[in-house]
Amino acid sequence: MKVTMARYTGPKARINRRLGTMLYETAGAARAMDRRPQPPGMHTRGRRPSNYGAALMEKQKIKHYYGLGERQLRRYFENVGRKSGNTGELLLLMCERRLDNVVRRVGFTKTR
Repeated sequence: MKVTMARYTGPKARINRRLGTMLYETAGAARAMDRRPQPPGMHTRGRRPSNYGAALMEKQKIKHYYGLGERQLRRYFENVGRKSGNTGELLLLMCERRLDNVVRRVGFTKTR
């Protein structure tokens, strides 16, 4: 039985443009961000997001930056919530300790 990991395989430049940061550092995604700095879509509105919208965007940034799925991120958050301390910092520490992230930080690979 072959077990495969779920990961995002869609257009990475679209995610970069939607969230407004360079999460995926491929050459094509960087070029697309330079050409079109506005979010993807036909007629996007430039209004300030609500508190819920801002928190949702930050959650999406964490998911895409560390390559996590929704369920895995939720599980990490539940584990960190049981510990004492700042939940946000502990969550980021847990994500930074993952092997794929450590390998990328050391410089063995350019992208995840």
